[in-house]
Amino acid sequence: MALHTENPTSQYMNYAPADLNPHQDLPKGFFDFLLPLHKRFTPWQQKLVAKRAEVLQLSHRGQPPNYLPASEATTSGWRIEVPDWCADQRNQMTGPADDAELTVKLLNSGSPAVMLDLEDSTANTWENIMLAIKNTIAAYRYDLSYDDKKRQKKVTVQRSKTVTWVRPRGLHVSQSGVIKDEIMSASLFDLALIWYQIDPARLPHNFSVYIPKSESAEEALWWRDLFQAFAKHKGLPQDYIKCMALVEAHPLAYQMEEFLFNLRGHCLGLNLGRWDYMASLIHFMLGDPNWILPDRNTIPHDVAFFQNFRTLMPEICHKHGAHAIGGMTALFPSRTDAELNERAMQVLKQDKKNEADCLMDGAWTGHPDQNEIAVAQFPYPNQIAKRPKLPDSHPDLRPIPKGVGATTLAGTRAAVRTVIRYRNGVLNGKGASLLDGYMEDLATDRIYRLMITQRVRHKVKVAGDDGKPIEHSPALVTRLFDEELTKLQQNPPAEIDQKAAATLPEARRIAEEMIVQGHHSPI
Repeated sequence: MALHTENPTSQYMNYAPADLNPHQDLPKGFFDFLLPLHKRFTPWQQKLVAKRAEVLQLSHRGQPPNYLPASEATTSGWRIEVPDWCADQRNQMTGPADDAELTVKLLNSGSPAVMLDLEDSTANTWENIMLAIKNTIAAYRYDLSYDDKKRQKKVTVQRSKTVTWVRPRGLHVSQSGVIKDEIMSASLFDLALIWYQIDPARLPHNFSVYIPKSESAEEALWWRDLFQAFAKHKGLPQDYIKCMALVEAHPLAYQMEEFLFNLRGHCLGLNLGRWDYMASLIHFMLGDPNWILPDRNTIPHDVAFFQNFRTLMPEICHKHGAHAIGGMTALFPSRTDAELNERAMQVLKQDKKNEADCLMDGAWTGHPDQNEIAVAQFPYPNQIAKRPKLPDSHPDLRPIPKGVGATTLAGTRAAVRTVIRYRNGVLNGKGASLLDGYMEDLATDRIYRLMITQRVRHKVKVAGDDGKPIEHSPALVTRLFDEELTKLQQNPPAEIDQKAAATLPEARRIAEEMIVQGHHSPI
């Protein structure tokens, strides 16, 4: 597990083509619209990103995130009015926006809502992001289609009551090459390019954004001002653009009420982004030997650090009239494997029932076959009128996960195998891959990289293949990477075709290098 000098994340910075002429290659007039926004919002974005690093460093020095002092946000009676078109969000389906066929199928599924994703499930390359933006605009215009080869017909997005959200890349991501010798906020670029090309008068509801990866209430002001700048550009009321926001970073869990307050003219709810949240929790507690998590798929969905968070979110959201949305169920149904399909549907039902019992108003899925069961677990369009009876308004969001799950060498091996396969998918333009029945995206990759790091840092001992104790070390991890690469090459899984097999060694190199060099950010 030798240390490499090359920065592996440089391969994932999104570079526009070197010969891009933004005046000619982007929509006419767009550059003139974008430039003043860039000058205003990118320096602000960079400052916010720097503050994130400071908060992380404090946590690693023994000062982890905590609740803020009482303020107007937490003591006054402000309210959010959820419009009728957004009252029912019992299932929010999501998929990569660069996949036209999946996008059409999700939008035609009858789900109360669909989120078109430019972030975790879309590979962060210029080609993929531009295709995702193109598909998103076509979907808004009801022009997006795909050729159904089985039925020999063209299938187009149908008009419906489904609420369509778009998730841009987060504030931690920058876009290079649009303005010569400068980087800009990828969040700004994504939304600006979509907003510039749509006609709000043709939308069935307000333009709606899903905000990812926020880490503080202060960041809500960046989004608020951006939304209002967009609205002003088209002569619309300043509160025209609506949003929901994912709470998938540990510090934000302590600032949910303040975040909502800062975005109260726009934000209709919060979402518990559980897999990214788990990764963030590990990242912030990386130095604490009490916070070594077991194998991911042995952690129950109602583990205390999730459940305390899961009951706090509806309390805060419902107190102010907003939605509280639950997380993604990663185990996918199968139309070819009856046993897997049955298990997936049972897991789905149990997971969503738990979230409904916690007074969530809905949750996420990623497959059209999941919609009916997911919606059925939430008996009402929403539960905003209900509030959980919390014994403490500031519950412990870091209960030590003692006695939870199992920590095994097989679990570490599975993590190594998954990060190689996931990174190989990214090298082949896929931001999300169906791996062994689970739809895995960047959050999974990040969880596993951090879990491996934890085990090495704290020299976790487990039973080896021969039953004798073995200590996690850089040398062990390198051996596991070598062994799993060989297995993947000798017996490639279904998602690895001849083209993808050629990139496996590079995927293996990058995945291990990110762990060695401590690149744990969601990228």
